[in-house]
Amino acid sequence: MLASASAADGTVMAGTRDAFYVVVDGDTRRVPWEQVEAAGWDRDTETFRLSEVGSWGRERPVHRAVLEHPGRLLELVNERVTASIVLQRHVSLGRRQGLRVIARRAPSGVGGVQWVYEYDEGVDPDDPAVRAAARDALELARRDVGLP
Repeated sequence: MLASASAADGTVMAGTRDAFYVVVDGDTRRVPWEQVEAAGWDRDTETFRLSEVGSWGRERPVHRAVLEHPGRLLELVNERVTASIVLQRHVSLGRRQGLRVIARRAPSGVGGVQWVYEYDEGVDPDDPAVRAAARDALELARRDVGLP
């Protein structure tokens, strides 16, 4: 374990080289760094929030805890999530909307690269024009970085 913090309610959040862990009431949830969509800290409420990568149209798992003393945990989460991003590219679809093509892999380098899309608010991923733009952007990104 590289960093950890405990909440008054007993929730424990911790990070290792390979994953983020949340322990609530004895149940442990392991989230590999490449599966962390976003994380944030609200200084005013002392609340840490971490959301997992999800599937379009499905609710994403979100983990929250009030951490009075987050210690090195915040720095570790930022460092490990950033290390998992191989490429992130925004593609404009017009009218200030677009999508992102993102390539991620475990910060340790073990395992393959996962390619995902993130759609801006209001973008319909089922729209044929959006699907074509996403496909073209993915092909270009793969060529640009030489990854499958």
